[in-house]
Amino acid sequence: MQKIVGVRFRTAGKVYFFSPLDFNIKRTDHVIVETARGMEYGMVVGDRRQVEEDNIVRPLKPLIRIATKEDDDQQAENLLIREDAYKICKEKISKHELPMKLVEA
Repeated sequence: MQKIVGVRFRTAGKVYFFSPLDFNIKRTDHVIVETARGMEYGMVVGDRRQVEEDNIVRPLKPLIRIATKEDDDQQAENLLIREDAYKICKEKISKHELPMKLVEA
């Protein structure tokens, strides 16, 4: 049996599973994990649980750490930047009369 915890990076996004190691984490805690895109900030969406080794997609990466106050502040800043980028993109699409619908920036 292997311990796992589910982490989500976006609201209503896909849940990815990581090894919780010996961290004392619970649902709604924010964590830093290593993904294919590098270090990412996510939220724990499920309690720690045990699953059979056969049911795990390898490699099961570990949590790096529980998010700090600095991580939370950086995430808040990133969200503000994302909102600004979205507005700018919408303006450019409209200005250039591009036949596209902006989903995310």
